[in-house]
Amino acid sequence: MIALLTALAGGVGAAGRFLVDTLVARHNRLGLPLGTVVVNITACFLLGLLTGLLTHAAPSVLTSVLGIGFLGGYSTFSTASVEGFRLLRDHRPWTALAHTGGMLVASLAAAALGLALAPG
Repeated sequence: MIALLTALAGGVGAAGRFLVDTLVARHNRLGLPLGTVVVNITACFLLGLLTGLLTHAAPSVLTSVLGIGFLGGYSTFSTASVEGFRLLRDHRPWTALAHTGGMLVASLAAAALGLALAPG
């Protein structure tokens, strides 16, 4: 049953990623793929928060369904990699470095913030 709920949550997370990415792309005027940046930073923040909330609790269905399922489906490493490659292919190496490196640093900071804000 946990596997089914986790898979369903992954599908919901992927749909959420599509919606957020589409919304950001619609309003983005910078010519950079910011949707994936927003998705990955928010996913890391939420995973940090969830981890902080459940650190002292026994692993539960909630951990699997939300952490692995929903946030696993919501976040995306592969799209971020493809976007970085496309920036390199378009002869924008500094933009690619700023995009991928900035996303990494911001995502780690967001995860740390989520952990810090979690009560407990």
